[in-house]
Amino acid sequence: MQQVNRALFDEVMVPNYAPAQMIPVKGEGSRVWDQQGKEYIDFAGGIAVNCLGHCHPALVSALKEQGEKLWHLSNVLTNEPALLLAKALVDATFAEKVYFANSGAEANEAALKLARRFAKDQFGEHKDQIIAFKQGFHGRTFFTVTVGGQPAYSDGFGPKPEAIEHAEFNNIDSLKALISDRTCAVMVEPLQGEGGVVPADVEFMQQVRALCDKHQALLIFDEVQTGVGRTGELYAYMGLGVTPDILTTAKALGGGFPIGAMLTTTAIAKHLVPGTHGSTYGGNPLACAVALAALNTVNQPEVLAGVKAKEQLFRDGLSQINEKYQVFDTIRGQGLLLGAVLNADYAGKARDFMVAAAEEGLMALVAGANVVRFTPSLVIPDADIREGLVRFERAVAKIVQG
Repeated sequence: MQQVNRALFDEVMVPNYAPAQMIPVKGEGSRVWDQQGKEYIDFAGGIAVNCLGHCHPALVSALKEQGEKLWHLSNVLTNEPALLLAKALVDATFAEKVYFANSGAEANEAALKLARRFAKDQFGEHKDQIIAFKQGFHGRTFFTVTVGGQPAYSDGFGPKPEAIEHAEFNNIDSLKALISDRTCAVMVEPLQGEGGVVPADVEFMQQVRALCDKHQALLIFDEVQTGVGRTGELYAYMGLGVTPDILTTAKALGGGFPIGAMLTTTAIAKHLVPGTHGSTYGGNPLACAVALAALNTVNQPEVLAGVKAKEQLFRDGLSQINEKYQVFDTIRGQGLLLGAVLNADYAGKARDFMVAAAEEGLMALVAGANVVRFTPSLVIPDADIREGLVRFERAVAKIVQG
């Protein structure tokens, strides 16, 4: 039998990732074990994906049950799990129509194509400008990575899609300088994840909505990272007093099973007529069955309220660590999407903190060079939060003491 170790990655995998040396082999709840049996507490959650931790009984049951019924059909036919999930999303949100894909990038690609098609049909070819925000992140397809406001991700691949411009996040004057009647859509994350865990100001988002209305532009909310309970609301827009025209969701939607969705209204959705867009795996019965179980489990008052209570536990613990070691400027974010922003003395060292945490048995993330990011399970036990913070404090002490 082939020996499976980290060296095999270097032998057979394209080198666009640089994974840690350890290889996880088992997960349960908010705990993970590697090949050597070392235990980790998971504050990373597969980058805000594992909303119910590892191997949650509701998800395992849904997968097993559907796995014995029907795996795949393609969209030549529809299927029951896809229809039930779409109905649940419509019932729980502003949306009237749902399109399924496999990832956040694909959901965003669909949203951007729909916005362009809607504008073309309604107003003509000239209305094609898309405005997004600097430091935003919307996926890795060429269209979405160009719309994302981080040139480091989009440069180096030849000519980029055109009519895309970027404003300053949380700066309404910057948007006013770009938006016009030529604008077909404004795309924004209600909380920038990859860009440093930066929440949108409520007033800013409300002004963005007003500008879109003024210029007959669609407002697209990228809730790939913030959706499905991550902020303590089912979707972050619900806490902003702002309703988008199109919303994208993925990551936590499947609780670890790949799925994405675009949500919108009937009036907008009608512009994606048969043949204009598609996905072979979109609406896959296995994915939709698991996602329905995840959505139904998360969308409970006690779970959503628990997210906000656990946020405070995190904030209190991180503040206590900072009082002792003076490494953070601030703790920002919302719900269980939190970022510890390093101060000037430790600027650029976020990865060092992540690596040190792993050595202490804690899985964490970064959001750029200056932010340590935490996106654990929404139902992580309080005891695991406390123990994880103990391990994180040991990591911080290591860094501080050199």
